[in-house]
Amino acid sequence: MKAAALLAEWVAHLRDERRFAANSVEAYERDVSAFLGFLQCHLGGEPDARALGELEPRDLRAYLAHRRQGHDALADRSISRALAAIRGFYRYLERRHGLANARLALVRGPKLRAPLPRPVSEAAARQLMADAHDAASQDWIGARDAALITLLYAAGLRISEALALKGADRPLPDMLRVSGKGAKQRLVPILAAAREAVERYANLCPYALASDAPLFRAARGGPMTARMAQAVMAGLRVRLGLPSSATPHALRHAFATHLLTNGGDLRAIQDLLGHESLSTTQRYTSVETQKILQSYRRAHPRA
Repeated sequence: MKAAALLAEWVAHLRDERRFAANSVEAYERDVSAFLGFLQCHLGGEPDARALGELEPRDLRAYLAHRRQGHDALADRSISRALAAIRGFYRYLERRHGLANARLALVRGPKLRAPLPRPVSEAAARQLMADAHDAASQDWIGARDAALITLLYAAGLRISEALALKGADRPLPDMLRVSGKGAKQRLVPILAAAREAVERYANLCPYALASDAPLFRAARGGPMTARMAQAVMAGLRVRLGLPSSATPHALRHAFATHLLTNGGDLRAIQDLLGHESLSTTQRYTSVETQKILQSYRRAHPRA
């Protein structure tokens, strides 16, 4: 079989059997099609199944080097995505056609640096909590939004963790037991300001907050969703002129960064966030180092 026919078969497999999203299928097809197009020039003709099985690591490295050149050169993250698509194509060829090429596994993609967290500033956090009530169409919805934002910033919760709270969790205790990723539980201290904000919302909420029902409610009484919370933050950041990085998760980043700025212990912050690995929490030290360097460059006369 020619490579084009194998590609079409793989794409149909992703679309019809694996039920991948249309955008994902299109991206995979685009990446592998570009690879096969390069091979046609590189090998002097359209490759067939045998040629694909005989490719050497240097052939794949030549393709990756080719994609780094020209006006449409790919960044490291796109190179990694293209390499992942090619490997997925080869896994399919091995399973369905017995066409294995273990040599290509020797090719490593670029080492990607994890993006630094982008917290909101202390001033922006105060603005978000203060303006949430005024931005809403109804008093109880404004109180709900203010309570949610205050809780995210004061306790460093993930949005899913905050929205998983039930009526039985109120009044919020001084130490709240939170079930995080992988059902891992942790204790998080709740500031008086967050407890008071949640009670203010609960007293105004027109729906009965039964013990087994969601604490945070949508306008029509159903559970508030993460998408709704993101929409609330999107409206507030437009109102306050904040960057697009000001999302609900940026409040969790702010919780950690501001604790670290004010002398918080890294291990304690790790426990409060529920991170499995300390290296995940250490990203916040990089944010602080970056801010120190920015201040240095702005202020030092010889910077």
